[in-house]
Amino acid sequence: MTKKLNRRQFVLTGAAAGLAATTARLAAGQAPTVYVPRAVKPVVISSGNGHTRKNGGDKTCVETAFEKIVAGEDVLDALIAGVNIVELDPKDTSVGYGGLPNADGVVQLDSCCMHGPKKQAGGVAALEGVRTPSRVARAVMKQTDHHLLVGKGAQHFARNMGFEVEDDLNTDRSRKLWLDWKRRIDPAHYLDPLKREKYGYEAAQQMMREGLIDPEHFWGTINCNGINANAELCGVTTTSGLAWKIPGRVGDSPILGAGLYVDGEVGAAGSTGRGEANLYGLCSFLIVEEMRRGKHPKDAGMEALKRVRANTIEKRLLNDQGEPSFGLNFYIVDKQGRYAGVSLQPTDARYAVCTEDGPEHVAFDSLLG
Repeated sequence: MTKKLNRRQFVLTGAAAGLAATTARLAAGQAPTVYVPRAVKPVVISSGNGHTRKNGGDKTCVETAFEKIVAGEDVLDALIAGVNIVELDPKDTSVGYGGLPNADGVVQLDSCCMHGPKKQAGGVAALEGVRTPSRVARAVMKQTDHHLLVGKGAQHFARNMGFEVEDDLNTDRSRKLWLDWKRRIDPAHYLDPLKREKYGYEAAQQMMREGLIDPEHFWGTINCNGINANAELCGVTTTSGLAWKIPGRVGDSPILGAGLYVDGEVGAAGSTGRGEANLYGLCSFLIVEEMRRGKHPKDAGMEALKRVRANTIEKRLLNDQGEPSFGLNFYIVDKQGRYAGVSLQPTDARYAVCTEDGPEHVAFDSLLG
């Protein structure tokens, strides 16, 4: 009759057998069997403009970042090299040089970055005069003991680090669009905060309907996250912020946990869209925590969007059906290299991905669609 083994005896018997096998292999001059986890397939995911702009070159943001990652470069350095293409492109009015200015016609830029393996982060907000705020954010991460520098202090730091500081980052196009917007809302612009919001938003909506402003660019931003074959995760977000914003307004993009959050042991998430809605729930942090609990990137992103939906109760932010009237998107990748792009609203916009199969635009999964 076969003797039954309890769980403890089974484990001990198995361990002993494994040890005996290993000893036998060593005695025979053979190396022991080592089980190594399968390598992760590298992935770069970003907002749609990560695969539209080339700024005169031959590769887009996601292509550049992916190429550098598979060549063995640091993941964060690769991602920043990618978003620099968009920051420097005067045709993209959502970030960097030529980004749509604030209500006073001044371009103020925000950015943050996070390095998963090093567990480091840096950011800048309301930075004027530097075309590549993502690089200044990385300098804050590397050269200081701080996570966020703002305004004149951020500009002074950038100058000290050797960045060129220009008087004006407007292009002819961004300045023309600002003047057009300004003419549409004066003299109501400063008379009443409620009127300012009403007239300013209505003017921007009209400009979008007329095709002068890409709806995605009204909110601004590029987020780009990536993972290499060693499962090293990093992310960066950079933006010119909400078009025609109140001077000094800072949205979610440079705030850790909102515009970007990376945990090197779990995953990365970043956003574009209405920053205030994201800030209220620190949704990028929430998404990473949901992935920590075992959720797929898509399901984790949907959980954050549900939270935004539940928190949106002001009538001015709701449509006729009582649903949020604004846009909000998240770009997510986990430690296994699984990824997703989720949106609050159904949209024709696409997010960008680059894998070993090449770059492509992919449809969002939407909560309200």
